[in-house]
Amino acid sequence: MRLERRYRFSASHLYRRSTWTEEENRRRFGKCANLPGHGHNYRLWITVEGAVDPATGFVIDLGALDSLVGHLVLDRLDHQHLNAALPEFADGGAIPSSENLVLWILRELTGRLPDGVRLVRLRLEEDEDLAAEWVGEHL
Repeated sequence: MRLERRYRFSASHLYRRSTWTEEENRRRFGKCANLPGHGHNYRLWITVEGAVDPATGFVIDLGALDSLVGHLVLDRLDHQHLNAALPEFADGGAIPSSENLVLWILRELTGRLPDGVRLVRLRLEEDEDLAAEWVGEHL
């Protein structure tokens, strides 16, 4: 059985490499290289898979999932400038693209779900027109 849960957060980011010229940054990242950055109202979809507990009827306790995602992900991203909030996205690090954010969220959640529950899908939507998605290998 799979369970999907949506979360929301707002954050800003900047696509820029300090080692590149202004022209190279503009060529590679377009308007996303404009200082000081820009923001999105993100939507994060998390899908987990596991057996339904006969006592509760749940794959996972939603309160426990919400607490875990809140602590590990949302509290660290919401209303933050991602380049400043996370060392992984600081100058010289990874560009805080949707793809890299999904990989960061995956690393944060891997191994932290209750026994018998697996993370099988992450989808991060920047807006109505752009999203990145990770799907587990076993699907």
